[in-house]
Amino acid sequence: MSPKEDLILIGGGGHCRSCIDVIEMDGRFTIRGIVDERESLDPAFSTYPLLGREEDLGELAKSCKHFLITIGQIKSPEPRIRLFDHLKQLGLVLPIIVSPLAHVSRQAVIGEGTIVMHHALVNAGATIGHNCIINTKALIEHDAVIENHCHISTAAVVNGAATVQRCSFLGSNAVLREMVTVGEQSIVGAGVTVLQDLDAHTHLSSQIP
Repeated sequence: MSPKEDLILIGGGGHCRSCIDVIEMDGRFTIRGIVDERESLDPAFSTYPLLGREEDLGELAKSCKHFLITIGQIKSPEPRIRLFDHLKQLGLVLPIIVSPLAHVSRQAVIGEGTIVMHHALVNAGATIGHNCIINTKALIEHDAVIENHCHISTAAVVNGAATVQRCSFLGSNAVLREMVTVGEQSIVGAGVTVLQDLDAHTHLSSQIP
């Protein structure tokens, strides 16, 4: 068996803790440590050292080629997009991480830097872009499309052939009807059911007819 590759995580908040659990269970990488803008990490991260700040990424890239963005995404995707672009400019590898407790169809496509969390289900023909979060118990049905830099929250449901355009956020337990499109940079709140197409930059916090 070949030795595990080192992996550096960027962002030391609550989402990072969840990602660590998935990465450890996946078992393909050894987490070298965490990059964060704070001077110290919460004691919950005592297993892994603080390696530096974002300004140190260039130096860290000299000795490690695998990085994962573990900053959460709710209000804005911009921090994750900025980091993704920076890491790509440095020529680094952003692995796809899939929990062993999730199911991803062999007929699905997942982009680099995306993490699929525990008990999520990605069905046949689904396409998920780069740098996405498919969170715990989310369901991405057959032929659905999740474009780059999206966060599909816990227990959200994207039904068959629906599309979530780039940089959008679906809250916990949100449901998209089959074949609807959520326009880019939109936010769909927790528990909202979407039955018709949404324009770009829509912020929807209550159920629509």
